[in-house]
Amino acid sequence: MATSTSISLSSKPRLKGIVFDMDGTLTVPVIDFQAMYRAVLGHDEYLAVKSKNPSGIDILHHIESWSPDKQRRAYEVIADYEKQGLDRLQIMPGAAELCSFLDSRNIRRGLITRNVKDAVDLFHERFNVKFSPALSREYRPYKPDPAPLLHICSTWEVQSNEVMMIGDSLKDDVACGKQAGAFTCLLDETGRYDAPEYANVPHKPDYKVSSLVEVQSLLERDFELTS
Repeated sequence: MATSTSISLSSKPRLKGIVFDMDGTLTVPVIDFQAMYRAVLGHDEYLAVKSKNPSGIDILHHIESWSPDKQRRAYEVIADYEKQGLDRLQIMPGAAELCSFLDSRNIRRGLITRNVKDAVDLFHERFNVKFSPALSREYRPYKPDPAPLLHICSTWEVQSNEVMMIGDSLKDDVACGKQAGAFTCLLDETGRYDAPEYANVPHKPDYKVSSLVEVQSLLERDFELTS
């Protein structure tokens, strides 16, 4: 895995677009996902599922096999946590500046989130930024399946190896990007992914940063930026 201090490549790959995760990447993380998972699964099942999934729980995938009534109640719990997150929505430090830089280079920017469309619409409206395409939970299949990222590449008429996926989740964002054949950058503000349990995950990022502020210099150093 490269870091933001790695040596420049002699022959730089072309980068035509960047696709972002939203929660915890473009917006400050405000949802307590572990509390949400406990509320959906119950304490014992939460511990059992967590022990089998060291890189993180895929709650949306997990509840797909539940009965309709049980699944409906689970979505109600998830929606309540997400609504609390919307009430406290804040843009991530460095996000607006990074978007301005991408605009100056005519680099496309898209968004893939497992949150709902209402959250994406509020983000666009509140912070006066636009990502297109912006795929929310209503688009199936969702991350970590590579389909949404490949859909964006097709819409942009670019190859997946001309795109970077940036997100704060190994299991969702990095896995989605790597399976699609894109470059990946993991935003790890606290260094939690340095923990031993993440050493043997199947998909590892090409880059790892602790802030979006680091991304511009990484892009300028390691890529030929082109529209």
